[in-house]
Amino acid sequence: MKLSKNILYYGKDEQLPKNIEIKSGPLNLIYESGDLRYIKFNNIEIVRRVYVAVRDQNWDTVAPTISNVQINVAKNSFEITYNVENIQDNINFVWKAKIVGKSNGSISFKMDGEALSTFWRNRIGFCILLPMDCAGTNTQINHVDGRIEQSFFPKYIAPQLIIEGRPSPVEPFSNMRALTLNMSPDLIVELNFDGDDFEMEDQRNWTDASFKIYSTPLKYPSPVEIKSGTKISQTFSLNLKKQSPLLKSYKSEKEISFTIERNKLIDLPKIGLDESSHDYQLNIQEIKRLRALNLSHQRINLHLSDPNYKEKFSKLCHDANRLNLKLETALFLSKNAEEKLIEFIKLLEEIKPPIETWLIFHEEEISTSERWILLSKKYLNKYDNKIKIGSGTNVFFTDLNRSVTPTEIMDFVSYSINPQVHAFDNLSLIESLEAQGKTIESAKKLSKNKPIAVTPITFKMRFNPNADTLNEELKNDQLPSQVDVRQMSLFGAGWTLGSLKYLCESSPHSLTYYQTIGWRGVMETMDGSPVPKIFYSLKGGVFPLYHVFADIGEFAYGKIISTVSSNPLKINGLALYKENKIRVIIANLNYDTQNIVINNLSTSVYIRYLDENNFNQAVQLPEIFRTQKLQKKFTVDGTLKLKLLPFGLACIDNFN
Repeated sequence: MKLSKNILYYGKDEQLPKNIEIKSGPLNLIYESGDLRYIKFNNIEIVRRVYVAVRDQNWDTVAPTISNVQINVAKNSFEITYNVENIQDNINFVWKAKIVGKSNGSISFKMDGEALSTFWRNRIGFCILLPMDCAGTNTQINHVDGRIEQSFFPKYIAPQLIIEGRPSPVEPFSNMRALTLNMSPDLIVELNFDGDDFEMEDQRNWTDASFKIYSTPLKYPSPVEIKSGTKISQTFSLNLKKQSPLLKSYKSEKEISFTIERNKLIDLPKIGLDESSHDYQLNIQEIKRLRALNLSHQRINLHLSDPNYKEKFSKLCHDANRLNLKLETALFLSKNAEEKLIEFIKLLEEIKPPIETWLIFHEEEISTSERWILLSKKYLNKYDNKIKIGSGTNVFFTDLNRSVTPTEIMDFVSYSINPQVHAFDNLSLIESLEAQGKTIESAKKLSKNKPIAVTPITFKMRFNPNADTLNEELKNDQLPSQVDVRQMSLFGAGWTLGSLKYLCESSPHSLTYYQTIGWRGVMETMDGSPVPKIFYSLKGGVFPLYHVFADIGEFAYGKIISTVSSNPLKINGLALYKENKIRVIIANLNYDTQNIVINNLSTSVYIRYLDENNFNQAVQLPEIFRTQKLQKKFTVDGTLKLKLLPFGLACIDNFN
């Protein structure tokens, strides 16, 4: 099957949204499909994104359909208008947008909407994302009641606490009418909000790389029924209060630099995969390919309330032995927990499985309470007290952060990561990469420096812990909500590489990704995709991200070297060190070919590319792809210039 370039790039046979660069006086920004992105004064990012969201009763985002777009752009100003329909099931909400940027650097964004049906919503209105660079900076808050308050953006991730059954914003960032940003001593910006009460949450909790200001405070009841004919109007505006012409002028990059900081070495953490959700028996070839990744462990999930858990456990232990892997065993307790644990210990003594760590959860708790951890330790330590026992939450970091977690009785602390809680486009997923490392920094502070296990990391949510209704049964032409078509694409490989870079550089104990096999794994089954016209994987092939794990696996028990990209939203990667050998793996996260300058290499290097030109071979014949002769190139004083095709990757080996 011949796949289009777009499918190879990001799993869909469609074009990415067009980015239009515009100016508002000294401000540079991008218009993209109804949104404003990356509002900058010279090289200083002020606002990451401004958009309007319609969120249903399950907090799912209703996709917009944009029409009648009118864009009038002058040298230092612009005016954009368009119409939007948000239609899904019984939801029918329409609105008009008007965005104006003036030559003095002021920007206004107005939305006027109306409900054309009666439906339930959690939120309708503006979301304004501020960059993570705001962390630790001082600010002024103008409240709805007229009060003016001086405060700071939180340095570490601020918990979204549950107060009287409702999630709360970051205090005192609530009931806001205006917010002053002190971006530098020479740049002060005022943001204004109208049409609703606005507040802020720390989106780093969900690995969004931003602080989000939004309408409709969380203290209000939700979901709320919106009657047909209800009108909603809101306005956001940005004004420069102080600016200096002495600030570094903005320059468009012709080349992106990628620098290896050889003096910063970090132990490479243990890396593993989650069990497959497919009821599938691995064949000899699949076993061989998985073993070639040099993984540390495989996660398995056991619900002791499941009447078939013994059979499942026996099968998974058998697979682990065939893969030569230890088990990270997630143990889910429920009613009669003590009775079930006693029963389980007998099974352990019979099978003697290759357990490396225990993860303790309870089916009725989002964050595991002290009671269940102590009960599990009582029995599991009787079996083998050398096996580490950890816990925390089976869902997002935010749930670990907002709870009173008994970390003092754990050997390590765990939580999961996925980048698609609030946004789903490629750019937002790339932005989330840096925030992943911030969760580890905050988790270490929260747990008083306990080892951190991030498990699992997935493209999409494995389940929605906040849903008020159950998902309807899928049709034959639909993907499950847990599946992302980018899993099989070059973008998936680049995103995985970026995730590994930021998480590894934050020194976790272990990382567990995806699944072993199937459309949420590192390779496809021999049966192929159940929905081949939507998920375009090749039968029996690996996914490009397989090679990321293979490249890193060859450096197992080695070191991570810190790296810096001058534009991490376009080019990113990591460096590895082992036995006097350095490997640099770098990815183009962008639709355009990129010119890259890599610094601090040795005199000569050996390069293997993975891109649209050899995609099929890498996927269908991974063994041949990985054993081909590499390209030898010479550097100039340790500097190498190369071009990376759209969403392409390069693996660069050099010897000291």
